Amino acid sequence: MKILLADDDPKLLRHLAAGLLEAGHVVDCAHDGAEARWAVENGAYEALVLDIMMPQIDGVTLVRGLRRRGLSIPIIFITARGEVRDRVAGLDAGGDDYLVKPFSLDELLARLRALGRRSRGGVSHTLRVGDLEVDLVARTVSRGQRQIELTNREFALLEFIAQASPKTVSKTAIVEHVWDQHFDGGTNVVNVYINYLRSKIDQPGESSLIRTIRGVGFALVPPEAP
Repeated sequence: MKILLADDDPKLLRHLAAGLLEAGHVVDCAHDGAEARWAVENGAYEALVLDIMMPQIDGVTLVRGLRRRGLSIPIIFITARGEVRDRVAGLDAGGDDYLVKPFSLDELLARLRALGRRSRGGVSHTLRVGDLEVDLVARTVSRGQRQIELTNREFALLEFIAQASPKTVSKTAIVEHVWDQHFDGGTNVVNVYINYLRSKIDQPGESSLIRTIRGVGFALVPPEAP
């Protein structure tokens, strides 16, 4: 999941960003409301995590404006102000959830998973391609009766190509979504991680699910597909 994290406390910002990255998310950081608004206007995010009391533009004002313009992605407010009227103000402005500082990183990750399920309209949180199953909530992967252990980066890559399946995704899209970097045509990182996935997912005797589309990118395709 690509997340915008905005807070004017640099220590907390670094801590949360490190934890989200470790969990396999892609994170952009903003230090005030104006910077956060610019990031939203110029980027594509799957969730926002915003402090309420920020310089330039406070979180409630920012979200109210974003919702008026039709932005529908999940938003979690984080704040030291935990009174009922503060929570109501944040939710009425268009926030989907509310965390009062201090909170644990595990709780934030759980709230993000819950919002991700909700934003998908209540559909199954399991992606299936052939006999491969990817549980987006438990973050587990299996093929048939075999459990597959993946690193956070491998899981993020698999999730991205599984969500697009059977369509092909380009190296550019993979780098920007999974690594959050502008594509460098000379980098070999995508090929390296695709090979890591292949070695774990496509075992001897099993049909190959990961296809290389020469000159285009990669696709996760069920065995029966042409």
